[in-house]
Amino acid sequence: MPDLSARKSTPGTLPSGGADAHHGRRRGDPVLIGRERELDALDELLRQESAHRAFILIQGESGGGKTALLREVLRRARRRGETVLSAWADPLEHEVEFGIVRQLFEPVVHGAATDGRDRLLEGPAARAARALSPYTSVPGDPAAEHGPEAATLNGLYWLAVKLATRGRLVVAIDDLQWADRASLQWLQTLLRRADDLPVVVIATVGPTEASPDPDVLTRVVALFRHRLALTTLGGVAVAAVIEEIFGVAGDEDFRDAVRAATGGNPFLLHTLLGSIRTAGLKPDAETAAQLARYVPSDAGRAVQLLVKAAGPHAQAVAQASAVLGGTPTLDLVAGVTGLAESAVLDAVHALERAGLMSRGDHVASFVCPMIRVAVANDVLPSTRQDVNARAAQVMLSHGMPMEQVAAHALQAPLGLRWIPDLLRRAAAHAVRQGAPGRALVLLRRALREPLGDDVRATLLIELGEAGLASSVPAAVRHLGQGLDLSRDPAERTAAARRLAGALCALDRYPEGLDVLRRTADSLRGIDPARALRLEIDLVYAGLHEATSAPAVVPRLMTLQISDASGAAVERPLAALLGLREIMLGESPAEAVALVRRALSHGMNPPDDESFVYSGAVLFLGSAGETELALGYADAAVEEARTRGSAFTFAHSCIIRACVYGQLGRVLDCQADAEAALETLREIGVDPHHAHSILATATLADSLVKQGRVAEAQSVLERNGLTTEMNGHWVNDYVYLVRGQLRLAQGHPAAAITDFRTCGERTEARNMRCPWIYPWRSEAALAHVLLGEMESAQALAQEELALARRWSVPEAVGVALRALAIATGGTEGLGMLREAVRTLEGTPARFRHAQALGDLGAQLRRAGRVAQARGHLKEAVTIAHRHGAALVADRALEELRAAGDRPRTRTFQGVEALTPTERRVAGLAAKGMTNREIAQHLFVGLRTVEVHLTNVYGKLGIDGRPGLVEALTAETGP
Repeated sequence: MPDLSARKSTPGTLPSGGADAHHGRRRGDPVLIGRERELDALDELLRQESAHRAFILIQGESGGGKTALLREVLRRARRRGETVLSAWADPLEHEVEFGIVRQLFEPVVHGAATDGRDRLLEGPAARAARALSPYTSVPGDPAAEHGPEAATLNGLYWLAVKLATRGRLVVAIDDLQWADRASLQWLQTLLRRADDLPVVVIATVGPTEASPDPDVLTRVVALFRHRLALTTLGGVAVAAVIEEIFGVAGDEDFRDAVRAATGGNPFLLHTLLGSIRTAGLKPDAETAAQLARYVPSDAGRAVQLLVKAAGPHAQAVAQASAVLGGTPTLDLVAGVTGLAESAVLDAVHALERAGLMSRGDHVASFVCPMIRVAVANDVLPSTRQDVNARAAQVMLSHGMPMEQVAAHALQAPLGLRWIPDLLRRAAAHAVRQGAPGRALVLLRRALREPLGDDVRATLLIELGEAGLASSVPAAVRHLGQGLDLSRDPAERTAAARRLAGALCALDRYPEGLDVLRRTADSLRGIDPARALRLEIDLVYAGLHEATSAPAVVPRLMTLQISDASGAAVERPLAALLGLREIMLGESPAEAVALVRRALSHGMNPPDDESFVYSGAVLFLGSAGETELALGYADAAVEEARTRGSAFTFAHSCIIRACVYGQLGRVLDCQADAEAALETLREIGVDPHHAHSILATATLADSLVKQGRVAEAQSVLERNGLTTEMNGHWVNDYVYLVRGQLRLAQGHPAAAITDFRTCGERTEARNMRCPWIYPWRSEAALAHVLLGEMESAQALAQEELALARRWSVPEAVGVALRALAIATGGTEGLGMLREAVRTLEGTPARFRHAQALGDLGAQLRRAGRVAQARGHLKEAVTIAHRHGAALVADRALEELRAAGDRPRTRTFQGVEALTPTERRVAGLAAKGMTNREIAQHLFVGLRTVEVHLTNVYGKLGIDGRPGLVEALTAETGP
């Protein structure tokens, strides 16, 4: 597609208004902007015999071309030999009595003497004098009645009457709304008295409410017999012009774009469309996209001439306003130009009369974007830079919004000492407003300045932090450069932590650990507290990898809460030590106390973001405080939603999904895991990232518990989680989930391999707590299926011993269940009863349902059918309520074997909805729009639409109108 910019004139070369343009106009005269039809209509009216005494009013908004049209009418009248008297009202002179009258008549007789004979005209001249005079006693001696001033005025008017006897007199007044009261009253008298005189009165008027004397003006306006209203071209008219030039009405986007660019100004519109046609372009959306900053050379030159003709300060004011953009206040323009505000007001008024600008309440703006761009194109680059620099300073001193100030600071010349600090502050503001991309632009510009190492280090670190949301590799580079330059302990600590986190996110764990280690060592003798903060991250990150864990475990074992020298270090240290207590499996009470201390500011504290806190929440359930963990996770999800951070939202959803899994709330677990994965995909997080892996494994776990084994297998395969996994500790969980899947698929030998791999990896990390990953009890059940009772009992007994020492009921109940199944017989039945009692009061509802189902099955096989039915029905109720269909189905099979005929699962209705579909349906039923739902869940609009389509199909409804009723009918009492 041809580029419109190729037809642009060089900046500063705007079109000429040559002598042959518009009926012999001289070079430099104001240009008549696109009012040819109106001009022809007025010319015809004035040529008519019946218009010998015409009173014509041209009405329109500022910038509509009234002044240019009036001047052209008067130019033609002079060519016809008519006497023309003209005046131009000024808002600054509206209190000058008879100001308009003076303008009309004094120039005609400048330097001419008057005598008594001129003041004693008779006949038609006397009648004309009476009509034209602002005084009532005519003819006569006005000096005697009104003094010398009146004598001078009446003498001038009578001479004007003598001139009028040679032909028609044309009286013209521009911007009548600004006329003084005395002149308006004189004009009112003239319009009433001049019926039989060869006088034409033609005036322009803008909005009457702008007049200082609106009541008098209204009476005068009512006396004009002919009126011409000038309006900008609307959509229909623009389409007609496009069709006239191109032969087609054009694309709607194109029509909107050209009208927006030209403001509906006919001259600009014709010039723009002609240029587009000459360039060989089509009137379509593709062309429309190029019009934002395009100005045809003819229009540009015309605008330049109008600006230059508007007065001495007009160009400076126009160029400053164009660079500032929008609707700058007059005091801002004054500050930028260095002019007095009164001079700016005069210049704006002149530009307004030229049809280029319009004024509001202490503000000014160009009448259309094309004029602003045309003026801006004429500004020299050095001038533009200076204007932007002064604008930034003035706006900053006026307390204007930082984003507006920064927009000009970006364009300021290099070398201004105050610019880097301003850009840095603006970048911080942009980050707080959720616009890291804008912050990157500001910080990169600041780094172009000549800076000291300390300032450059700060800017590089902040550039890296802002860049983490868009390009982690680039962020790593900037953070590393900043860390190398910085000498401030606080800044180095923050940079090292950010850099290490980014490197770990790229699976570059050794480099991340090295950054933390080197920086901690360099600060240990200078700032021990910050060195300890880095060491906390070092130990926590080191535990994640099998290769690095042995090196950090010894240091983990020596840390004590007393090592914290201040509150800022105490919370993360408490979180790490709480994790240590849980890993060791020694004292759940002490672990919970430490974790509570750590989470006093929540899971994602804004003053100390670190995954050590979410690790503490995740492991809190292993200490028997799953519901407490859910409270922290709930708060984190809502806070992330409020903050608008997609990554933090996804991370918080993953943690909550894991907690839901510990609670046995299977459907909620699935919903959060899916929400996290969708959000991570939306922001481009790699599927092999630790967060994605954890969310995927959690989703697979929930699907296994629902009996959706094939789907769970597919989820793991799609994300590459069915092969040998690397040493990251998130993969320990993958092996556990994979083993449970293999067991559900009927592959106990493969399940044992995965369970034992999970165990070997956790043992290597010194994780002895049996309730983090209960791999022994799971492997014991697989051995039972293979008939390997001795191995099963050994594993189950080992886990039970660890669980009793850990003394968390959930861990004890699960180990008891495994040992009971491995033992069998009466002894095993007793152990199952104990497992049910142990789990009954815990929040682990899935595990409780499992134990109930196993107890019911064992009782049925022992011939105690009545007892079995009660336990099995309770197992079905609990499992079904929480979506654990695998347990519910097995219990249902046992009930059928016991002679019952229970209902089977349904694939229609509310129960058929997936957790995500249920969540989306609930939000839609509350009245949220699809877009609001998408924003609420941090997913794409298309994703919401697909989910709702599935919901409507499963509920058997046509759309939203039936949603509330369908959900209520299915879920009501």
